[in-house]
Amino acid sequence: MKNRYRPGRWASHFGRAVVFCLLSAVVQAAEDDAGYYDEPRKLDTEGFQEIFAEIAPGVYMSGQPDEKGLERVKALGVTRVINLRTSYEMDDRDTVPYDEAAAIESLGLEYVHIPSGGPDTPYSPAQLEQFAEAVEGADRVLLHCTVAWRATHMWTAYLISQQGVSFADAIKIARQLNLGRMPLEGFLDTPLTIEPQS
Repeated sequence: MKNRYRPGRWASHFGRAVVFCLLSAVVQAAEDDAGYYDEPRKLDTEGFQEIFAEIAPGVYMSGQPDEKGLERVKALGVTRVINLRTSYEMDDRDTVPYDEAAAIESLGLEYVHIPSGGPDTPYSPAQLEQFAEAVEGADRVLLHCTVAWRATHMWTAYLISQQGVSFADAIKIARQLNLGRMPLEGFLDTPLTIEPQS
């Protein structure tokens, strides 16, 4: 029987593995320094509606959390929960069957409510400013709305306005979360390019 062990081949594979690990560490360090991930890290959605992801070091995004979801983020070290849902939504016990603010307080976490959307709280730069202050003032945060659609749009606006991410790159990140698909894209079966007006 022929001996298949070749020191040169093993060393070559080992060397590639070391290079891969080093490159991965460099990419990770660059993403951590950037303050956001080019590729959000999708996590198990148990305890969250639709989506749960780490979008930056210590910044998580989700759809509506249930009480178990809040316990999960506390275990991850989250100290602040930022909710973009309207007061109307949060007060409807058919929609949210528990008092989220009270549940968060009982866990020793901070609750920041930035109602966004609807006739009483239309989307505005003021909400983005509130969000920027809230996310930058805590080590670990959870940003949520119903299904992470508004949260994705808020995060995208934050990346563009506060992190200096290009519009096109921010949209690429958002499409990995829950930016949503415009009906026109579905009808034509093609993604559309979104660009700001000058």
